Amino acid sequence: MLIDFFYTLRAAKLPVSVREYLTLLEALQAHVVGPASDACSIDDFYHLARTVMVKDEKHFDKFDKAFGAYFKGVEMLTDFTKEVPLEWLEKILQKELTPEQKAAIEKMGWDELMETLKKRLEEQKERHEGGNKWIGTGGTSPFGNGGYNPQGIRIGGKGGNKSAVKVWDQRAYKDYDDSQELGTRNIKVALRRLRRFAREGSQDELDLDGTIRKTAANAGYLDILMRPERHNNVKVLLLMDVGGTMDEHIARVEEMFSAVKAEFKHLDFYYFHNCVYDFMWKNNKRRYAEKFPTWDILRKYNKDYKLIFIGDATMSPYEILQKGGSVEYNNEEAGAEWLQRLTHTFPKFAWINPEPQGVWQYRQSISIIQQLMSNRMFPLTLKGLEDAMRLLSK
Repeated sequence: MLIDFFYTLRAAKLPVSVREYLTLLEALQAHVVGPASDACSIDDFYHLARTVMVKDEKHFDKFDKAFGAYFKGVEMLTDFTKEVPLEWLEKILQKELTPEQKAAIEKMGWDELMETLKKRLEEQKERHEGGNKWIGTGGTSPFGNGGYNPQGIRIGGKGGNKSAVKVWDQRAYKDYDDSQELGTRNIKVALRRLRRFAREGSQDELDLDGTIRKTAANAGYLDILMRPERHNNVKVLLLMDVGGTMDEHIARVEEMFSAVKAEFKHLDFYYFHNCVYDFMWKNNKRRYAEKFPTWDILRKYNKDYKLIFIGDATMSPYEILQKGGSVEYNNEEAGAEWLQRLTHTFPKFAWINPEPQGVWQYRQSISIIQQLMSNRMFPLTLKGLEDAMRLLSK
């Protein structure tokens, strides 16, 4: 009677075999739980089926979806056997431009861009909508917001093309919530590849094997041995991009942050925006009052710390390569210099990118960061995390 249930699990790409299906039927025949058709025992059947059919907890979410679709009448909103085309996920530009119009928008150099903005501020006397010259909204001018220009200065408003080289606006960021638990289970499974246990602390754990050996050596007289509890002694330094384009990824980054805090006893973290410069911070509400110089961070932690960046690496290339390229202030050294110092200080490093991997090739800044990271950039997916943790554990 459950053959369709078996095929539903297979359609959800769960690695279930006929042997596991037969084991489930044997368990039902042995009355381990009541019949699956009994509404009062559906939860018992769920736990039995998951125990028998799923061998790796990273597949629990797929099992839950397939179980709900089969037993609770949840409609199959998607075909498990097909992938959603990337084109369906890409955002439509806020303003459509012909190829000729896009070709006509010339990218200004850094010095020319800043000098032109200075002249516009002196000349402009009123608000402008659209157009290709004055500071305003819409249009193709390199100054303003809500329009299209490959490299401009966003003044107020919300970014759309994610390529502004400066942002003149009040910036208010929010700390990532490290108590976020929804969806962190699979992330924890991936992070466990980085665990390295050692016995440390007081003797608060029973040494069962030692107790048996000692008791046997004492001719059966019980001799209980204790030993220090095992703890994960891996040290992690987590640097997280916050604000701007990262607002689109808050939920997933919070899940990642919560899982990291739960898995690693030796963890410290800092925030940065877009690229690392000469200071970072721990509290976004006090990021101007409580700055932590990057030089101090480089000196504070030993090289045995695993360095993990979390960021979408989506910004203007100027922010990485140019002095004064930060969107918020005039940094004295390019972000690339600080990234190289960090990766030289901490040889075990990786960059986790929440942006879909399919768009990486279209973002110049992502390509630059990938080069600076020696191609140690991984997507924020279960496979990406497993690959990153495997690299860091070597």
